[in-house]
Amino acid sequence: MPGKPVTDQQMRLYMSDRPFHNQRVAAARAGFSERTGRRIEANPVLPSQRKPVRGRTVPDPLEAVWQPILIPLLERDSSVQAVTLLRHLQMLDPDGFPDDRVRRTLERRVREWRALHGPERDVIFRQSPEPGRMGLSDFTDATELGVTIAGHLLLHRLFHFVLAYSGWEHAAPVLGGESFTALAENLQNALWALGGVPQESRTDSLSAAYRNLDKDATRDVTERYEAFCRHYGMVASRNNPGEAHENGAIEAHNNHLKVALDQALILRGSRDFPDIDAWRRFVDEVVARRNRRREDKIKVELQHLKPLPTQRTTDFTELVVRVVRTGGFLVHSVFYSVPSQFIGQRLRVHVYDDRIEAYLGATHVVSHPRMRGRKDGKRIHSINYRHVIHALRRKPQALANSVYRDNLFPRSEYAEAWNRLSEVLPRKEACKRMVDLLWLAHSENCEADLAALIAGDFANGALPDAKTLRKQLLGSRTELPEDRKVRLTDLSSFDRLLEVRT
Repeated sequence: MPGKPVTDQQMRLYMSDRPFHNQRVAAARAGFSERTGRRIEANPVLPSQRKPVRGRTVPDPLEAVWQPILIPLLERDSSVQAVTLLRHLQMLDPDGFPDDRVRRTLERRVREWRALHGPERDVIFRQSPEPGRMGLSDFTDATELGVTIAGHLLLHRLFHFVLAYSGWEHAAPVLGGESFTALAENLQNALWALGGVPQESRTDSLSAAYRNLDKDATRDVTERYEAFCRHYGMVASRNNPGEAHENGAIEAHNNHLKVALDQALILRGSRDFPDIDAWRRFVDEVVARRNRRREDKIKVELQHLKPLPTQRTTDFTELVVRVVRTGGFLVHSVFYSVPSQFIGQRLRVHVYDDRIEAYLGATHVVSHPRMRGRKDGKRIHSINYRHVIHALRRKPQALANSVYRDNLFPRSEYAEAWNRLSEVLPRKEACKRMVDLLWLAHSENCEADLAALIAGDFANGALPDAKTLRKQLLGSRTELPEDRKVRLTDLSSFDRLLEVRT
């Protein structure tokens, strides 16, 4: 085993003792061996003044191919990978390079060559954000959080808005894709929740919003987004495609937010929510807690934000549709029901990310949760049974083969009731009893209570019957107390109290 290297101090001590002592004693006094003493006398240069001698311990495995073969390939295109060069060598000389043992050596050699002879590389310039200057928007996949709605996995994204200076953030679940509608609606909500407007609105390249759009549609989205920013007095900017670091102020926040949501879900003990609104409230609570930790910077930034306009602007896509004889209209291959009085009318439909709103002129007609078409082309139906129950009551047999029968039932108990009735009873009787149940739920406005009674019949092995269930419903309702006379206090008594106090 080699000993410790000799220091300049040890060597000076040895050389000063050497005239008075023999080699062994002088070496012992300096703290090294006699053999080291002989080596020092043969070369009396101090260790700090010696040049390190380096040499190869093994032959260079790339010596024969580096200059004649690999250098020309790198000079032709410096982006070629080291593993590609290795595969090229293995094709040229299978016996010389039978395996990947030289891969690490080749990777190191290519990396050094690029540093010495390669092209200039992009430099990331760290920025010092100004208060009130920039707000950044982005979408991030949140399906990985494993959130479920009533037991079903929620496939969704999160819209995320962040102020670059203070880090104030706003987040909201998005059920569809990265569309202009989702961006405009949620960005507008963020600005009104903030109470001010930054000078610049930075987004990514919006490539997802433009996907599958023709040139005219792409131009329309661009113009609508620029009009949106003009309404709020913001400058619209985007980072270059593929340059995620240009949106770095929000990319890091995306990950931090999802980690915070994941940890909050762990503490909650369950990732299941009764509906999407409950999940939205949970996200709002987590974001609010994160914003409270930034209050000092937020107060500074609020002083530099521009005021909000007097009103909101358009954050939806508008379509004009005609209500057909089947009692509804089509939006993006999804059929939505309306009351039968509007058959033949043309409605204006506002399409949001999570809902649609239909208007006849300026009058609101109907709202529906927004549905997405299936990839297999099968039509989706969003049906409110109250819109068609009057027609079904006149034609109960139409229920059996209706194309949207399975979408008609408001709760799972009603769907199960149809399955049991249709299995046991003749079709005519099953349709009539099912329609009677729906009519009872509508007329008495007891959809949830009736569902509980239907479930009770299932537990007892009985088939639900509207007449029997109506009696149970009416019997369970408490009557209001009789009118009683209330004696009012004479107002003159208050005057007497004031006189006594005076």
